[in-house]
Amino acid sequence: MRLKPVYFAGYWLTRILSWVLFRPRIIGRENVPPRGGFIMASNHISYFDPPLVGSWQKRRMYFFTKQELFRNRLVGAILRACNSLPVKRGTIDRQAIRLATETIRQGYGLVLFPEGTRSRTDQFLPAKAGLGVVARTAECPIVPVYLHGSNMLKDCFRRRTHLTIVYGEQFSVDWVKSFPAEKAGYQAMAEAVMERIAHLRRQV
Repeated sequence: MRLKPVYFAGYWLTRILSWVLFRPRIIGRENVPPRGGFIMASNHISYFDPPLVGSWQKRRMYFFTKQELFRNRLVGAILRACNSLPVKRGTIDRQAIRLATETIRQGYGLVLFPEGTRSRTDQFLPAKAGLGVVARTAECPIVPVYLHGSNMLKDCFRRRTHLTIVYGEQFSVDWVKSFPAEKAGYQAMAEAVMERIAHLRRQV
């Protein structure tokens, strides 16, 4: 995949602005693999989560974005330039799984949110099986991530709370392959990852 200047401009803009405005605490960046395809699985509380989680580490990342946003040609072109992959929400999107698997196998990272959508509170939503489907199909490691404060940016700016990103120890390929390639296995994997994210929350 060719170099995408729009993506890298957004990458650095996100890092610079978030540092100047919020002084985020970044924990565990050494847990992100330096090479090879992988999934970065994070809790989801804000529209700002994808660029924040993707930008505060060194790897080039891809993101799932709901398919409806690609209907506008200009918006779709911008999203693709920012490494977004279209996905149909609320169903098993086999085309999206194929794109995700190809992206991971080419050596890139993919940001996924096991909850499937944003939580309206700081409480986690039930995990969806989609994470397990992609991870088991691609047979790749998973890096769990806990993100705090992106839904309270005014408070982060005023230093009433800290914008914090915790990158946890990765789940290995062997761990991923230990789950059966069936619905129950996919769901169990996603729930185990969310449990690890809940554990990371206790570090904040």
